[in-house]
Amino acid sequence: MRFDASALTEHAASLLVAAGADEVEARSVAESLVWCDRIDRPTQGVSRLPILIERLAQGLYQSPCRLEVERRAAGVSVLDGGNGLGHWLANRGMDAAIELAQDTGIGVVGVRNGNFFGAGACYVERAAARGMIGLAMSNSFPKVAAHGGVKSILGTNPFAFGAPRRSGRSVLLDMATAASAGSMIRMYADEGRPLPEGIAVDAMGRPITDPSQVASGALLPFGGAKGWGLMFMVEIMAGVITGAGIGPGVKSMYADFENGGRNGFLFLALDIERFMPLELYFERMEELVALVRSSADAVKGLRVLYPGESRWVALACSDRDGVFVGERTVGALEDLARKLGVPLLAV
Repeated sequence: MRFDASALTEHAASLLVAAGADEVEARSVAESLVWCDRIDRPTQGVSRLPILIERLAQGLYQSPCRLEVERRAAGVSVLDGGNGLGHWLANRGMDAAIELAQDTGIGVVGVRNGNFFGAGACYVERAAARGMIGLAMSNSFPKVAAHGGVKSILGTNPFAFGAPRRSGRSVLLDMATAASAGSMIRMYADEGRPLPEGIAVDAMGRPITDPSQVASGALLPFGGAKGWGLMFMVEIMAGVITGAGIGPGVKSMYADFENGGRNGFLFLALDIERFMPLELYFERMEELVALVRSSADAVKGLRVLYPGESRWVALACSDRDGVFVGERTVGALEDLARKLGVPLLAV
Protein backbone atom coordinates (compact mmCIF):
# COMPACT_ATOMS: atom_id res chain seq x y z
CA MET A 1 0.00 0.00 0.00
CA ARG A 2 1.12 3.58 -0.64
CA PHE A 3 0.60 6.51 1.71
CA ASP A 4 1.14 10.24 1.63
CA ALA A 5 4.48 10.94 3.36
CA SER A 6 3.08 13.69 5.57
CA ALA A 7 0.12 11.57 6.65
CA LEU A 8 2.41 8.61 7.38
CA THR A 9 4.68 10.85 9.45
CA GLU A 10 1.75 12.25 11.44
CA HIS A 11 0.45 8.74 12.06
CA ALA A 12 3.83 7.45 13.22
CA ALA A 13 4.23 10.44 15.55
CA SER A 14 0.72 9.92 16.94
CA LEU A 15 1.48 6.28 17.72
CA LEU A 16 4.68 7.23 19.54
CA VAL A 17 2.94 9.96 21.55
CA ALA A 18 0.14 7.57 22.48
CA ALA A 19 2.81 5.17 23.76
CA GLY A 20 4.28 7.87 25.99
CA ALA A 21 6.79 9.78 23.86
CA ASP A 22 7.24 13.53 24.05
CA GLU A 23 5.56 15.22 21.06
CA VAL A 24 8.69 16.98 19.77
CA GLU A 25 10.80 13.87 20.11
CA ALA A 26 8.09 11.70 18.54
CA ARG A 27 7.93 13.98 15.51
CA SER A 28 11.71 13.79 15.07
CA VAL A 29 11.69 9.99 15.26
CA ALA A 30 8.72 9.72 12.88
CA GLU A 31 10.39 11.96 10.29
CA SER A 32 13.53 9.84 10.37
CA LEU A 33 11.61 6.58 10.02
CA VAL A 34 9.44 7.81 7.14
CA TRP A 35 12.47 9.28 5.35
CA CYS A 36 13.91 5.76 5.29
CA ASP A 37 10.71 4.41 3.76
CA ARG A 38 10.73 7.24 1.21
CA ILE A 39 14.21 6.23 0.03
CA ASP A 40 13.23 2.53 -0.09
CA ARG A 41 14.95 1.37 3.08
CA PRO A 42 11.92 -0.27 4.70
CA THR A 43 14.00 -2.24 7.20
CA GLN A 44 14.85 1.10 8.85
CA GLY A 45 11.44 2.68 8.36
CA VAL A 46 8.08 2.53 10.13
CA SER A 47 8.49 -1.24 10.43
CA ARG A 48 10.58 -0.35 13.51
CA LEU A 49 7.62 1.24 15.31
CA PRO A 50 6.40 -1.93 17.09
CA ILE A 51 9.68 -2.46 18.96
CA LEU A 52 10.14 1.25 19.68
CA ILE A 53 6.63 1.44 21.09
CA GLU A 54 7.04 -1.77 23.09
CA ARG A 55 10.15 -0.35 24.74
CA LEU A 56 8.46 2.99 25.35
CA ALA A 57 5.52 1.25 27.00
CA GLN A 58 7.89 -0.62 29.30
CA GLY A 59 9.72 2.56 30.30
CA LEU A 60 12.94 1.53 28.59
CA TYR A 61 13.28 4.88 26.82
CA GLN A 62 13.19 8.23 28.56
CA SER A 63 10.96 10.67 26.70
CA PRO A 64 11.29 13.52 27.17
CA CYS A 65 14.90 12.68 27.83
CA ARG A 66 17.27 14.66 29.96
CA LEU A 67 19.80 15.69 27.33
CA GLU A 68 23.03 17.13 28.70
CA VAL A 69 25.32 19.04 26.33
CA GLU A 70 28.91 19.85 27.23
CA ARG A 71 31.09 21.86 24.87
CA ARG A 72 34.63 20.61 25.31
CA ALA A 73 36.44 22.79 22.75
CA ALA A 74 35.67 25.23 19.93
CA GLY A 75 34.56 22.46 17.59
CA VAL A 76 33.86 19.60 20.00
CA SER A 77 30.82 18.75 22.15
CA VAL A 78 29.75 15.67 24.06
CA LEU A 79 26.07 14.86 24.61
CA ASP A 80 24.73 12.58 27.31
CA GLY A 81 21.54 11.26 25.76
CA GLY A 82 19.89 10.26 29.03
CA ASN A 83 18.63 6.99 27.47
CA GLY A 84 16.48 8.91 25.01
CA LEU A 85 15.06 7.73 21.69
CA GLY A 86 18.02 7.12 19.39
CA HIS A 87 16.63 8.85 16.30
CA TRP A 88 15.89 12.00 18.30
CA LEU A 89 19.36 12.01 19.85
CA ALA A 90 20.98 11.45 16.45
CA ASN A 91 19.13 14.39 14.91
CA ARG A 92 20.18 16.57 17.85
CA GLY A 93 23.76 15.32 17.66
CA MET A 94 24.18 16.05 13.97
CA ASP A 95 22.51 19.44 14.29
CA ALA A 96 24.93 20.27 17.10
CA ALA A 97 27.85 19.28 14.86
CA ILE A 98 26.51 21.51 12.08
CA GLU A 99 26.22 24.46 14.48
CA LEU A 100 29.82 23.96 15.61
CA ALA A 101 31.00 23.76 11.99
CA GLN A 102 29.28 27.05 11.21
CA ASP A 103 31.42 28.66 13.91
CA THR A 104 34.73 26.88 13.47
CA GLY A 105 34.63 25.09 10.10
CA ILE A 106 34.41 21.65 11.68
CA GLY A 107 32.10 20.21 14.31
CA VAL A 108 32.53 16.88 16.08
CA VAL A 109 29.90 15.64 18.51
CA GLY A 110 30.01 12.45 20.55
CA VAL A 111 26.84 11.01 22.09
CA ARG A 112 26.66 8.50 24.93
CA ASN A 113 23.70 6.82 26.66
CA GLY A 114 21.87 6.56 23.36
CA ASN A 115 19.76 3.88 21.70
CA PHE A 116 19.39 2.39 18.22
CA PHE A 117 19.44 5.29 15.73
CA GLY A 118 18.41 3.63 12.48
CA ALA A 119 20.00 4.71 9.19
CA GLY A 120 23.01 6.99 9.39
CA ALA A 121 22.23 8.37 5.93
CA CYS A 122 19.33 10.28 7.46
CA TYR A 123 21.74 12.31 9.60
CA VAL A 124 24.56 12.95 7.14
CA GLU A 125 21.94 14.24 4.71
CA ARG A 126 21.13 16.94 7.29
CA ALA A 127 24.71 18.16 6.92
CA ALA A 128 24.74 17.82 3.14
CA ALA A 129 21.55 19.88 2.89
CA ARG A 130 23.44 22.68 4.69
CA GLY A 131 26.36 22.59 2.25
CA MET A 132 28.55 20.47 4.50
CA ILE A 133 30.13 17.05 4.41
CA GLY A 134 28.74 14.78 7.11
CA LEU A 135 29.92 11.65 8.86
CA ALA A 136 27.89 9.55 11.30
CA MET A 137 28.64 6.31 13.10
CA SER A 138 27.18 4.20 15.87
CA ASN A 139 28.25 1.14 17.77
CA SER A 140 25.75 -1.61 18.51
CA PHE A 141 25.26 -4.75 20.56
CA PRO A 142 27.54 -7.75 19.88
CA LYS A 143 26.55 -9.99 17.00
CA VAL A 144 29.74 -9.99 14.89
CA ALA A 145 32.91 -12.02 15.37
CA ALA A 146 36.39 -10.58 14.97
CA HIS A 147 38.19 -11.50 11.75
CA GLY A 148 39.38 -15.05 12.29
CA GLY A 149 37.08 -15.57 15.27
CA VAL A 150 33.71 -17.24 15.84
CA LYS A 151 32.39 -15.47 18.96
CA SER A 152 30.28 -12.30 18.74
CA ILE A 153 32.15 -9.42 20.33
CA LEU A 154 31.11 -6.24 18.50
CA GLY A 155 28.04 -4.95 16.71
CA THR A 156 27.37 -4.35 13.03
CA ASN A 157 28.72 -0.84 13.76
CA PRO A 158 27.40 1.17 10.81
CA PHE A 159 28.84 4.39 9.46
CA ALA A 160 27.53 6.88 6.93
CA PHE A 161 29.07 9.61 4.78
CA GLY A 162 27.27 12.41 2.96
CA ALA A 163 28.47 15.06 0.50
CA PRO A 164 26.24 17.65 -1.19
CA ARG A 165 25.65 18.09 -4.92
CA ARG A 166 24.29 21.13 -6.68
CA SER A 167 21.16 19.17 -7.65
CA GLY A 168 20.39 18.42 -4.00
CA ARG A 169 20.87 14.70 -4.66
CA SER A 170 23.71 14.20 -2.22
CA VAL A 171 26.27 11.45 -2.28
CA LEU A 172 25.14 9.07 0.47
CA LEU A 173 27.16 6.11 1.66
CA ASP A 174 25.56 4.15 4.51
CA MET A 175 26.77 0.70 5.42
CA ALA A 176 27.15 -1.83 8.19
CA THR A 177 30.66 -3.10 8.76
CA ALA A 178 29.35 -6.65 9.04
CA ALA A 179 28.72 -8.89 6.04
CA SER A 180 25.03 -8.13 6.59
CA ALA A 181 23.05 -5.66 8.65
CA GLY A 182 20.89 -7.23 11.35
CA SER A 183 17.79 -5.89 9.62
CA MET A 184 18.65 -7.89 6.51
CA ILE A 185 18.90 -11.10 8.55
CA ARG A 186 15.37 -10.45 9.86
CA MET A 187 14.18 -9.82 6.30
CA TYR A 188 15.62 -13.15 5.12
CA ALA A 189 13.91 -14.88 8.06
CA ASP A 190 10.55 -13.17 7.37
CA GLU A 191 10.71 -14.16 3.71
CA GLY A 192 11.85 -17.72 4.46
CA ARG A 193 14.98 -17.38 2.34
CA PRO A 194 18.35 -19.00 3.13
CA LEU A 195 21.39 -16.81 3.74
CA PRO A 196 24.30 -17.00 1.33
CA GLU A 197 27.43 -18.56 2.79
CA GLY A 198 30.00 -16.10 4.11
CA ILE A 199 27.59 -14.04 6.21
CA ALA A 200 27.43 -16.00 9.47
CA VAL A 201 29.15 -18.92 11.20
CA ASP A 202 28.36 -21.21 14.12
CA ALA A 203 30.57 -21.85 17.15
CA MET A 204 32.64 -24.30 15.11
CA GLY A 205 33.20 -21.82 12.28
CA ARG A 206 30.80 -23.58 9.92
CA PRO A 207 28.61 -21.44 7.61
CA ILE A 208 25.07 -20.67 8.80
CA THR A 209 22.48 -20.40 6.04
CA ASP A 210 19.34 -20.58 8.18
CA PRO A 211 18.66 -16.97 9.29
CA SER A 212 16.85 -18.20 12.42
CA GLN A 213 20.13 -19.73 13.62
CA VAL A 214 22.25 -16.60 13.33
CA ALA A 215 21.49 -15.53 16.90
CA SER A 216 23.17 -18.68 18.18
CA GLY A 217 26.27 -18.02 16.05
CA ALA A 218 27.94 -14.86 14.81
CA LEU A 219 27.93 -12.60 11.78
CA LEU A 220 31.20 -12.04 9.97
CA PRO A 221 32.81 -8.71 9.10
CA PHE A 222 32.40 -7.72 5.46
CA GLY A 223 35.55 -8.08 3.38
CA GLY A 224 37.43 -10.03 6.02
CA ALA A 225 40.16 -8.07 7.79
CA LYS A 226 39.20 -4.81 6.04
CA GLY A 227 35.66 -4.80 7.36
CA TRP A 228 36.89 -5.89 10.78
CA GLY A 229 39.28 -2.94 10.86
CA LEU A 230 36.47 -0.50 10.06
CA MET A 231 34.24 -2.12 12.67
CA PHE A 232 36.96 -1.70 15.26
CA MET A 233 37.42 1.93 14.23
CA VAL A 234 33.70 2.65 14.72
CA GLU A 235 33.81 1.03 18.17
CA ILE A 236 36.65 3.35 19.17
CA MET A 237 35.11 6.49 17.69
CA ALA A 238 31.50 5.93 18.72
CA GLY A 239 32.00 3.82 21.84
CA VAL A 240 35.34 4.25 23.53
CA ILE A 241 35.91 8.01 23.28
CA THR A 242 32.29 9.01 23.85
CA GLY A 243 32.01 7.13 27.14
CA ALA A 244 29.24 4.88 25.77
CA GLY A 245 28.98 1.13 26.26
CA ILE A 246 31.51 -0.96 24.37
CA GLY A 247 31.20 -4.58 23.24
CA PRO A 248 28.75 -6.37 25.56
CA GLY A 249 28.15 -3.07 27.34
CA VAL A 250 25.80 -2.19 24.45
CA LYS A 251 22.40 -3.87 24.77
CA SER A 252 19.98 -5.30 22.21
CA MET A 253 16.66 -3.51 21.86
CA TYR A 254 15.07 -6.80 20.77
CA ALA A 255 16.51 -9.08 23.44
CA ASP A 256 17.24 -6.94 26.53
CA PHE A 257 14.16 -5.59 28.31
CA GLU A 258 15.92 -4.55 31.48
CA ASN A 259 18.41 -1.95 30.24
CA GLY A 260 18.71 0.95 27.84
CA GLY A 261 20.89 0.44 24.78
CA ARG A 262 23.89 2.48 26.00
CA ASN A 263 24.86 3.02 22.34
CA GLY A 264 27.40 5.64 21.37
CA PHE A 265 27.32 7.87 18.29
CA LEU A 266 29.83 10.18 16.64
CA PHE A 267 28.86 12.95 14.22
CA LEU A 268 31.12 15.17 12.15
CA ALA A 269 30.20 18.15 10.00
CA LEU A 270 32.76 19.81 7.74
CA ASP A 271 32.08 23.25 6.24
CA ILE A 272 33.15 22.99 2.59
CA GLU A 273 33.43 26.76 2.19
CA ARG A 274 36.38 26.76 4.61
CA PHE A 275 38.22 24.88 1.84
CA MET A 276 36.87 26.50 -1.33
CA PRO A 277 33.84 28.43 -2.64
CA LEU A 278 30.80 26.15 -2.68
CA GLU A 279 30.25 26.73 -6.40
CA LEU A 280 33.78 25.55 -7.19
CA TYR A 281 33.17 22.50 -5.03
CA PHE A 282 29.99 21.72 -6.96
CA GLU A 283 31.84 22.00 -10.28
CA ARG A 284 34.49 19.59 -9.06
CA MET A 285 31.84 17.18 -7.75
CA GLU A 286 30.12 17.14 -11.15
CA GLU A 287 33.46 16.38 -12.74
CA LEU A 288 33.80 13.44 -10.37
CA VAL A 289 30.27 12.19 -11.09
CA ALA A 290 30.95 12.44 -14.83
CA LEU A 291 34.05 10.33 -14.31
CA VAL A 292 31.90 7.71 -12.57
CA ARG A 293 29.47 7.70 -15.49
CA SER A 294 32.33 7.20 -17.95
CA SER A 295 33.13 3.79 -16.48
CA ALA A 296 29.89 2.31 -17.83
CA ASP A 297 30.00 -0.64 -20.22
CA ALA A 298 29.25 0.93 -23.61
CA VAL A 299 28.12 -2.41 -25.04
CA LYS A 300 25.61 -3.26 -22.33
CA GLY A 301 24.52 0.36 -21.99
CA LEU A 302 23.99 0.13 -18.23
CA ARG A 303 24.23 3.33 -16.24
CA VAL A 304 26.78 3.51 -13.42
CA LEU A 305 25.51 5.13 -10.23
CA TYR A 306 27.33 7.11 -7.58
CA PRO A 307 26.74 6.09 -3.93
CA GLY A 308 23.21 6.91 -2.85
CA GLU A 309 21.86 7.80 -6.28
CA SER A 310 19.26 5.04 -6.25
CA ARG A 311 17.90 6.45 -2.97
CA TRP A 312 17.06 9.76 -4.62
CA VAL A 313 15.29 7.96 -7.46
CA ALA A 314 13.22 6.08 -4.88
CA LEU A 315 12.46 9.27 -2.95
CA ALA A 316 11.18 11.00 -6.08
CA CYS A 317 8.94 8.00 -6.77
CA SER A 318 7.65 8.01 -3.17
CA ASP A 319 6.86 11.70 -3.26
CA ARG A 320 5.08 11.30 -6.59
CA ASP A 321 3.17 8.06 -6.03
CA GLY A 322 3.10 7.73 -2.24
CA VAL A 323 5.34 5.91 0.22
CA PHE A 324 5.19 2.14 -0.18
CA VAL A 325 4.61 0.20 3.04
CA GLY A 326 4.56 -3.59 2.95
CA GLU A 327 1.50 -5.63 3.93
CA ARG A 328 3.09 -7.03 7.09
CA THR A 329 4.04 -3.55 8.31
CA VAL A 330 0.61 -2.10 7.47
CA GLY A 331 -0.95 -4.84 9.59
CA ALA A 332 1.42 -4.10 12.47
CA LEU A 333 0.59 -0.39 12.30
CA GLU A 334 -3.12 -1.16 12.35
CA ASP A 335 -2.66 -3.40 15.40
CA LEU A 336 -0.73 -0.64 17.17
CA ALA A 337 -3.37 1.94 16.31
CA ARG A 338 -6.18 -0.19 17.75
CA LYS A 339 -4.18 -0.97 20.86
CA LEU A 340 -3.25 2.68 21.48
CA GLY A 341 -6.58 4.20 20.49
CA VAL A 342 -5.19 6.05 17.47
CA PRO A 343 -7.27 6.38 14.26
CA LEU A 344 -6.22 4.03 11.46
CA LEU A 345 -4.13 5.47 8.68
CA ALA A 346 -6.15 6.14 5.53
CA VAL A 347 -4.74 5.17 2.14
